[in-house]
Amino acid sequence: MIKKGARVLIGLSGGVDSAVAAYLLKKAGYQVVGGFMRNWDAMANNDILGNPTISDQQCPQESDYDDAKAVADKLGIELLRVDFIEEYWNDVFAYFLSEYEKGRTPNPDIFCNKYIKFDAFLNFAKKNGFDFIAMGHYAKRKDCDNVTFLLKAEDINKDQSYFLSQISQQQVASCLFPLGNISKPQVRTIAHELNLKSVMDKKDSTGVCFIGERRFKEFLMNYLPAKKGDIIDINTRKKIGTHDGVLYYTIGQRKGLGIGGISGQDAIGWTVVGKDVKKNYLLVASGSNDEHLFSDYCLVRNLNWISGTPTEEKTYGAKFRYRQPDQNVKLSFIDSNTVKVIYSSPVKAVTPGQAAVFYDGDICLGGGIIDEVYRDGKRVL
Repeated sequence: MIKKGARVLIGLSGGVDSAVAAYLLKKAGYQVVGGFMRNWDAMANNDILGNPTISDQQCPQESDYDDAKAVADKLGIELLRVDFIEEYWNDVFAYFLSEYEKGRTPNPDIFCNKYIKFDAFLNFAKKNGFDFIAMGHYAKRKDCDNVTFLLKAEDINKDQSYFLSQISQQQVASCLFPLGNISKPQVRTIAHELNLKSVMDKKDSTGVCFIGERRFKEFLMNYLPAKKGDIIDINTRKKIGTHDGVLYYTIGQRKGLGIGGISGQDAIGWTVVGKDVKKNYLLVASGSNDEHLFSDYCLVRNLNWISGTPTEEKTYGAKFRYRQPDQNVKLSFIDSNTVKVIYSSPVKAVTPGQAAVFYDGDICLGGGIIDEVYRDGKRVL
């Protein structure tokens, strides 16, 4: 039972979503305090050249803090500033780099939620006497028979349950989601009505969680040195170009491949369909030929179930990337930490390192990390 008047520490990021979430909590009668998380030190981590927005005067994180402070002052709430730089590096960024080194495409936002927002931040809140934390995520919680469920948000276009798939039931039960039942346009409207000048027209944040927008290839080069190699046509097995480093490319990528005209061929586009890290090959397919991107099942590991383990008899929905429509799948458990996910029909660009998130209707059951991808019984990625 959630009691009105409870003390709530909300993650106040300097964006419009968390600002309106804080207002809604205060309006509902909670005792609200803001918490600004500082998790990345751009200067200490030597990534400044990879950020097109950093100026000599102020880095984006300090600007975000100023925006959060302006919101807190406007709403009449206290703002605490908490640092989790070491935790972020050890639990999120080190994992992010290790996955890229393997040629995979990780999603750091998911582990940022798991280890920072819903762990380090939650522990800080508990130690300081707060009853709940709150976030500006578009998601919902539902309590039924002493079980807390995580649900999709009302605004499906902004639903962020995908990014919360690795948190526990206890973490969900400790959090309030004030934006679960309203849309993004409504959030903007409320911000304008409140005259929250610092955030009401501020664009949504993009890029890596807590690191922000970067020229991504240059950013990665600060930590994973470039190693040029061959671009191979997967159909002819011939070299057609040179890449800057297989670690910097993603499955399904079409732009920025640097493949020029090829003698004797019409000008066509190319798509990344695979990477061979050991041989340092980047595998591409020509034109609209994307058959190599389809698979019919995958293996998912590092499983996390929020409100009970699903059964093998039932068909569930699955997202293999954010905002993808739910795909009908069946689950076949290999062991407690590995499940074979069988699609009802072939799915495009299921990518190792990304999250597979499972749903029973609007209920987010949890998920895991895509490890291996198969087509017609053969491993393709």
